[in-house]
Amino acid sequence: MFGLTFDKLLVIGVLAIFLLGPERLPKYAAGLARLVKGIRKMASGAKERMREEMGDEFDEVDWRTLDPRQYDPRRIIRDALLEENPPVSAPAPVTTPRRPRAARARAGLAPYDAEAT
Repeated sequence: MFGLTFDKLLVIGVLAIFLLGPERLPKYAAGLARLVKGIRKMASGAKERMREEMGDEFDEVDWRTLDPRQYDPRRIIRDALLEENPPVSAPAPVTTPRRPRAARARAGLAPYDAEAT
């Protein structure tokens, strides 16, 4: 969990004893335990709610494929380029005919820059 090994946890514990002192350490440890339990309860509640709302589809989803740590931009681009049936491109946007600047000025319209974003 978070790359914490036993050695690192031991160092954190020793630092906590020195910084907090033996009088306050049990109080803070109990608070940390309550916080961890609360986070686990919220996570399991969210998982149950998702299962209720999605129904049978929840168990069919392969959650490991949706893990953002597995995304490799090079692989995604390579797969897209080697795809046998490329997606159909969207049609070109429809443009309206433009009036000349002088005609717009006579009509009282504000100047328009087509290259502006």
